[in-house]
Amino acid sequence: MLRSFIFTLVLSCVVTVSTSASDKLKALIVDGQNNHGDWPKTTFMMKKYLEDTGLFTVDISRSAYTWKGEDLLEKFPLAGVTTTAVDKPQSDPNFKPEFSKFDVVISNFGYGAAPWPQETQAAFEQFVRGGGGLVIVHAANNSFGEWGEYNKMIGIGGWGGRNEKHGPYIYLDEKGEVIRDTTVGNGGHHGKQHPFEVVIRDDTHPITKGMPREWLHAQDELYDKLRGPGENLRILATAYASPDHGGSGRHEPMLMTIDYGKGRVFHTPMGHASYSVECVGFIVSLQRGAEWAATGRVTQSEIPLDFPTADTVSVRKFE
Repeated sequence: MLRSFIFTLVLSCVVTVSTSASDKLKALIVDGQNNHGDWPKTTFMMKKYLEDTGLFTVDISRSAYTWKGEDLLEKFPLAGVTTTAVDKPQSDPNFKPEFSKFDVVISNFGYGAAPWPQETQAAFEQFVRGGGGLVIVHAANNSFGEWGEYNKMIGIGGWGGRNEKHGPYIYLDEKGEVIRDTTVGNGGHHGKQHPFEVVIRDDTHPITKGMPREWLHAQDELYDKLRGPGENLRILATAYASPDHGGSGRHEPMLMTIDYGKGRVFHTPMGHASYSVECVGFIVSLQRGAEWAATGRVTQSEIPLDFPTADTVSVRKFE
C-alpha cells in the first residue's frame, strides 16, 4: 500500500511538471543573416532572457546560409543544424519555420538579409495576421525593405531601400505630438553610439506600466529617421537623437506596438550589440514585449530592483 502511494505521488509530480511545461508560451527566434556580427550571441542572450521569466520555451530557426557572425557560430552552435557561411546574403529555399506552432516570433535578422522564400513569406503573413505575436529587435527593421506586408507589420524601418515611397518619417515633436513627415529622403540613420535616455510616453500600456518615466539605456545605436506605413502604430517610449552625437534632433520611437490584422507586434530599435542587449531596460522591455505580443497582456508586473534610473545605466553581464 505504501509502495502504491509513493508511485501515485511520483506520477502526480510528473504530470504536474509536464502540464506546467506544456502551459508555457512557445517562442521562436529566427536568425542567420545580419550585418551585426554578434547576432549568434544576441540570439542566445534573448533566448535566455525569455526563458528566465519562466513563461516561455524558446526554439531557434536559422537560415542554412549564414552571413556575418562566423567567428561566434562555434561558441553559440545550434544543435542539429548545419550551416554554410556565405560571402554575401543568399536565400535559403528550405527556410520554412512552422510559425503556426508558436505564440510569438522574435526576429534577429538584419540589414541585407536575403528574401525568404515566397511560401515562407505567405505563411508568416498568415501567422501574424491571424493573431500570432511578433517582436522586432534593432536591425530586424532594416530587413526586407521591398516586402510590403512586412513593412506594415513593423510600422517603420530603415535602410533596405526605404524612402518616401514606403511612408513618412514618424517621430514626436517637442510637445509630444506624433509627426508624420512626408519629406523626401531615405529611411534609417544613426549617430555615434552612446548611452541615452529613454522617455516613457505611454505609461498605461502593459509593456511600460510601472517603468520609471525616464531611464538610461546602455551604449547603443540610437536609430533615427525611420519611416514606413505606420498604420495602427502606438509609440510607448522615445529617445532624443541629439545632434551632439550626430542624431536627427528629434524624439525618435524606441518602444512601440503595431496591430496587424489580429496580430500584435512589439518593436524596439534598441539592441545593436551584446553590450546593448545586457541593459536591464532592454531585457525587461523584451520580456514584457514578447509576452504582450503573444497574449495581449503582461503578467510580469514587478519592475526589478536593478532597473536603470534616469541617470544610471544598469546591465547584467551575460556569461
